[in-house]
Amino acid sequence: MPNPSLLILPGDGIGPEVMAEVRRIIDWFGGKRGLVFDVSEDLVGGCAYDAHGTPLHDDTMARAQEVDAVLLGAVGGPKYDDLDFSVKPERGLLRLRKEMDLFSNLRPAQCFDALADFSSLKRDVVAGLDIMIVRELTSGVYFGEPRGIFKEGNERVGINTQRYTESEIARVARSAFELAMKRDRKLCSMEKANVMESGILWRDVVTEVSRDYPEVELSHMYADAGAMQLTRWPKQFDVIVTDNLFGDLLSDLAAMLTGSLGMLPSASLGAPMANGRPKALYEPVHGSAPDIAGQGKANPIACILSFAMALRYSFDQGAEAARLEAAVERVLADGLRTADLMGPEGGTPVSTSGMGDAILGALDASL
Repeated sequence: MPNPSLLILPGDGIGPEVMAEVRRIIDWFGGKRGLVFDVSEDLVGGCAYDAHGTPLHDDTMARAQEVDAVLLGAVGGPKYDDLDFSVKPERGLLRLRKEMDLFSNLRPAQCFDALADFSSLKRDVVAGLDIMIVRELTSGVYFGEPRGIFKEGNERVGINTQRYTESEIARVARSAFELAMKRDRKLCSMEKANVMESGILWRDVVTEVSRDYPEVELSHMYADAGAMQLTRWPKQFDVIVTDNLFGDLLSDLAAMLTGSLGMLPSASLGAPMANGRPKALYEPVHGSAPDIAGQGKANPIACILSFAMALRYSFDQGAEAARLEAAVERVLADGLRTADLMGPEGGTPVSTSGMGDAILGALDASL
């Protein structure tokens, strides 16, 4: 049986630095756990534009369609601000999502106990927080037509169209129900059915899909009320499913409940391939942070945890994913901190590679 395949796209800014630590983790699993991956590497974003004049070469896109999972670092930087919109670094990421049809975006918001005081909310509100937001990723207002800036009389008008089909809603709802079945069997669907026809359809279709999952407790909430409740008492939620626009907003809000955007991974999943695995792209939530690139200050944990998500969702290695997550938690509990995690209570400062060293040491200790 062939080894599972991974395509690594480090990207721009701090992407190559944090991905270097992930490569060390991958090597550890191969050497110490017999979990060997066939790893290839390519370009995306600004570095791809520099090399090929496009943020994602067609050959890279073809490779992404063939592998079991793609692991991406970050894209973008001020160097590319003046490029035409069609070739900006972010277009490479959007092309991957669209052509791989990665319709289900999983954004966990987990608050490690050692970092509970980093949140702007009180410790008792966020300590132990572990929720998952499932965001529809390939439709909705970001992709709907018509769109553009047009002239009407003597002024310009900007138009974006919120559009969803039943099948688009049903498939992301089903992925959320499947995820809820593996967690606490609670799912909250968020939309704006009070003012948007697409929201009415969203609520209707999610309710219809729920009939196939009687074990899951389904609730509905308007997205603005959901934002309020996430800041009031986030631990009332387990899995949240929502559309592209609201998911973009709510997942960033939930991310900051944990205290550090640099800690959070994500997964974007599509339809199953011939081998039964879903097409998948894993990436940290943080950006390319060009202001600290090359200085050894970047926090690699979000990218490392993205690989943990790959272990769980693409490779059926839940126990090994838990091993890696526990290693991260152990290191944080020991007080090791990259620059973004240094708070008033202090800690032991470490570099990007120093954090990688510590996590590898915690993995060794887990054996």
